Amino acid sequence: MNGIFDGLKTPCYVIDEAKLLKNAEVLASVMSHTGCKILLAQKAFSNYDFYPLLSGYLAGTEASGLYEARLGKEEMPEGEVHVFCGAYRDDEFDELLKYADHIVFNSIHQLAKFGRKAESAGKSVGLRINPECSTQEGHEIYDPCARGSRLGVTRSVWDKEMTPKLLELLDGLHFHTLCEQNSDALEVTVRAVEEKFGDVLPRMKWLNMGGGHHITKPDYDVNKLEQILIDTKTKWGVQVYLEPGEAVALNAGYLLTHVLDVVENQDVKIAILDASAACHMPDVIEMPYTPPLRGADSKDTKPYRYRLGGPTCLSGDVIGDYSFDNELKEGDLLVFEDMAIYTTCKNNTFNGMPLPDIYRLKADGSTEKLTNFGYGDFKHRLGS
Repeated sequence: MNGIFDGLKTPCYVIDEAKLLKNAEVLASVMSHTGCKILLAQKAFSNYDFYPLLSGYLAGTEASGLYEARLGKEEMPEGEVHVFCGAYRDDEFDELLKYADHIVFNSIHQLAKFGRKAESAGKSVGLRINPECSTQEGHEIYDPCARGSRLGVTRSVWDKEMTPKLLELLDGLHFHTLCEQNSDALEVTVRAVEEKFGDVLPRMKWLNMGGGHHITKPDYDVNKLEQILIDTKTKWGVQVYLEPGEAVALNAGYLLTHVLDVVENQDVKIAILDASAACHMPDVIEMPYTPPLRGADSKDTKPYRYRLGGPTCLSGDVIGDYSFDNELKEGDLLVFEDMAIYTTCKNNTFNGMPLPDIYRLKADGSTEKLTNFGYGDFKHRLGS
């Protein structure tokens, strides 16, 4: 496939339309089998040039605030727009009501402050709950159920603050507890939700199970997921929603980069790339993780070992250590995989690094340039 990328200026992202479609078909199948509705979580993938393709398979979009809600409404107008935010602003809420169909609040205080206005505007009103059930290890930054989490209402807070009038405002409950996990973790979480809020669920019209579901990963147990969704719908009489981001665009994109130089320090060979972990794949540092690299291995299975890093001044701008079949040299093209998610929507221009352009890889193998980023995109975000 590398020949397809010849001539593309690096660094750049390439979104693989065929793989995006394959993921969408899996998600559409889950909806068909269970009656659930699956939304695109735009926080992971906001490349709206592909929304027309996805709109034929998904039920709409999920947003984390005003701008994502507007994007979803403008670019996937036939779908539902759901919004959850840690706290809504007074000066944005009226505009948000123009775009959103579901408004989910993070606290009972915000439900009391904005809930009646949302209801009067014809919106479906929800509240995020925290079942206090952690099912992941090692990544507390991504665990909404970690001790002291700011996300979701625990049962003890519910019992202290919920009133009959506020409860009447609620159409649904929302929980989000997972991160790149299989359906067994969801099964555990649903039991915890029932234990904490089972007395409330019969009064609800819908239940949103959030994101973090690795549905399109090859080893994901889709059959178990479907049974959980069917059982939940049957037991509580609710419309079930899922809002994955990663599952929509998993393995559907690449980050292309060239080797600029090879240096050595204390017997460590280091390839300096024109792509930066800090700027162009920030989750590599934030998560942290080592992204897959075509033709290379993150273990010592091949004869030539290199540390790959970016050109910025940050000492820790390191993507990872990889082994190769051949020595790296200036001008070599490297293709990082699974780069459609949490990249284009999180990248930055630290050190004046350029934003990588974005390309569409069509099913026929041709590429189409979708952006034309340059100096102006760096300059204009900093001033007039």
